[in-house]
Amino acid sequence: MKRSRDDGWFRAATGFFAALVVLTVFGLAYELSRQSMLSITKFGFGFWKGTTWDPVSGDFGAFPFIWGTLYSSILALLISTPIALGIAIFISELSPRVLRTPLTYLTELLAAIPSIVYGLWGIFVLVPLIRKLELATPDLLKKTPFFKGYPLGVGMLTAAVILAIMVIPFTSSVAREILKNVPSTQREAAYALGATRWEAIKVAIGYGKTGIIGAVMLGFGRALGETMAVTMVIGNDPKASLSLFAPQHTMAAVIANEFTEAADELYLHALIEIGLLLFVITIIINALSRLLIWSMQKRASRAIVIAAPPAEEPVAA
Repeated sequence: MKRSRDDGWFRAATGFFAALVVLTVFGLAYELSRQSMLSITKFGFGFWKGTTWDPVSGDFGAFPFIWGTLYSSILALLISTPIALGIAIFISELSPRVLRTPLTYLTELLAAIPSIVYGLWGIFVLVPLIRKLELATPDLLKKTPFFKGYPLGVGMLTAAVILAIMVIPFTSSVAREILKNVPSTQREAAYALGATRWEAIKVAIGYGKTGIIGAVMLGFGRALGETMAVTMVIGNDPKASLSLFAPQHTMAAVIANEFTEAADELYLHALIEIGLLLFVITIIINALSRLLIWSMQKRASRAIVIAAPPAEEPVAA
């Protein structure tokens, strides 16, 4: 009797803590919506696609910030994913035992470095390197939309590179744990069929691909919300552009830069609505990633059912 009562209390307590997560999400959505109602009422959905950001005239549009956030995050994902997976595969599959622990520790140490430190490193080291790269870009490439602009060093490419460096530790750490937890029987079965080491590693990657995709999406979410390091190197120009060299802006950066300068109520509500948009975009991207992982798991389970041999019927006596 006492045990069942304790189980009931334990279930109620853990259920309460789980409910706090849901309440926190809804509370954030409600408060951000309430605090940005003036901007929502005045601009409506035009705020999403508006390209002008003019606090003096009271004309606000969030498209340049949405564009800059998604553009920089996707570029960072394209740069960081191969590197992070390479690190994870080397540490979990190929690294000598002597190097495995130090490499794991150093990778996790990169994730613990504050973003302001990355921003300072970006200003003093990365910006001059990117400027040299921009000066060395052939004139033929400078005529394309992706490489237009002055060689300032600050801009979309610099922000994407520094975001990629910050995302790599998160993605590689989770992917490494996924590969480490792949059953050894998967590799042993591949070796038994005559597979090479690389082919056995591909089997392990295929087995843990849903978890690896989750690791990549975790890094993507980290890149979407990064503020200080991006603010220091992206140039902070509210103009949407395809150019990797052009200074641009992100949603988190404009809030950090201008929140204390919001003199009137509409300006303040517009900035809070940008925070609401960032909140909504993050939830949408995480929901899409969960749908992708779910569909892959469902497809894999269906393939296992199809591949399973039918049960033999018992022979009649």
